[in-house]
This record gives sequence, structure tokens and C-alpha cells, in this order.
Amino acid sequence: MSISKKAIVITGLASMAIIGVAAVKPPKGQYTNLQVLPADISAKQLNKIMVDEFEDGLGVTCVFCHAENKDTHKPDYASDEKPEKEIARAMMRMTSGINEQYFELKHPMVGDSIIAVTCNTCHNGQPRPGNEETK
Repeated sequence: MSISKKAIVITGLASMAIIGVAAVKPPKGQYTNLQVLPADISAKQLNKIMVDEFEDGLGVTCVFCHAENKDTHKPDYASDEKPEKEIARAMMRMTSGINEQYFELKHPMVGDSIIAVTCNTCHNGQPRPGNEETK
């Protein structure tokens, strides 16, 4: 293969790789009203936190914290209508603080595999820790 053909193939492969990475990265500002989680969080990271931490750790679904949109009957993720959403934010701040202060982790985020204290530490799959009635 001549040098020009190699250059074309390499350029083409590099272009496809760049396009692939750009397609996966969420647009900046995709999510609104994120106050604890980073604004540039990926859909994969956000889904992992919501499913692994909240659904599994608390045994709840999206509408436990997120109000329902009256028109679509789907969760309105940006709404702060339900107090459980602010409680969840406070709990994320609390667990991050515990992990920073007592386990000396730098910038721990809910969902990180390295954090010592998670939602499940206290909740054990229940919406309210220590509440036997929810079992």
C-alpha cells in the first residue's frame, strides 16, 4: 500500500473514532437541575447511580423522588415538587462528607466503586433505614 493510501486509511479510522467518541458524549447541559451530581455526567453514569444506588439501595422506583408529569404521566426529573428529592440530595452530600472525612477519599461521588459508605450502608434495600414496616 502506498503512503497516500495509508494516510487515507489512517485518517478515515481516526475520523470514525472521533465521531464515535463525540456521539457517546452527552451534550453539555443535557440534564437540568442537577445540584449534587456533576452537570456533565454521562447518561451511563447517571443511570448507574439511579439504578444501583437508589433503586437497589432503597428498593424504590423513579417516582419515589421524582414528581409525575401531569400530561405524560412520566417522571419529571427536573421538578423539585417532591420533598424526597431534596432529602436524596442531602443524603448524597452526607455520604460524600463521611467518605471524605473518615475515609480520606478525594471528591467521592455516589456510584463510585471506591466509596466506603453508600446508600445501602444504612438503607439495606429499604426506603427508610430501620423501618421494619417497609419490609
